[in-house]
Amino acid sequence: MATPIAARRLQRELAALAREPVPHIVARPLEDNILEWHYVIAAAADTPYAGGHYHGRLRFPADYPLRPPAVLMLTPSGRFKTNRRLCLSMSDFHPESWNPMWSVATILTGLYSFMLEDAPTLGSVDATAAQRRELAARSLAFNVRDDQFRRLFPELVAEHDARREAAAAAAPPAGAAAAAAAAAP
Repeated sequence: MATPIAARRLQRELAALAREPVPHIVARPLEDNILEWHYVIAAAADTPYAGGHYHGRLRFPADYPLRPPAVLMLTPSGRFKTNRRLCLSMSDFHPESWNPMWSVATILTGLYSFMLEDAPTLGSVDATAAQRRELAARSLAFNVRDDQFRRLFPELVAEHDARREAAAAAAPPAGAAAAAAAAAP
C-alpha cells in the first residue's frame, strides 16, 4: 500500500503526463494500485524498433519517491529480457544513484534512450537490427494477448484490430490465390 506521500506524488505525475505527454511514450497506473504503472513505448521511425509498441511495467515502492521503482519490459524487443527487472541507473538496482526529483516521465525517457543504445546491462540481450525490426512488426499482436494491456491501452488494441482488418481486406481471398496458381501455365 502506498504511503500518502507516494500516492499524492504519483497522482501529480499522472496529471503532469496528461498535460505534457512524453514523446513516443504513454503510461498509466492500474486503477486499483497506484504503485503499479504500465507503459508503452511507440518507437520512432528512425530506429531499429520502428513501428514497435513495447509494453512494460513500473513497480513503485510504497515510499516512492524516496526509493526508485523496478523497471520491467514485457514485450520482446531484442534489447531487453522480458518480465525481468532491468538494471538501470534510475531503477531499484541502483538506489545509490536514485534522485527523488526524477519522475515517471524522467524514468521512461531514460529507459527509451537506453533502449536505443547498445550498452550492455543486466537484463539486456543482443540482437541484430533485422531481428529487432521483426520483433517490432509482431509487438502489437503480442501485446494485445495481455489482459492488462487490453484494459489500459484500448486505443492500441483498436489500432491493432484496424491493421488486421486492413490487411485482411487487402489480401486476396484464400481460394483465389490457389485458383490463380492452378490456372497459371
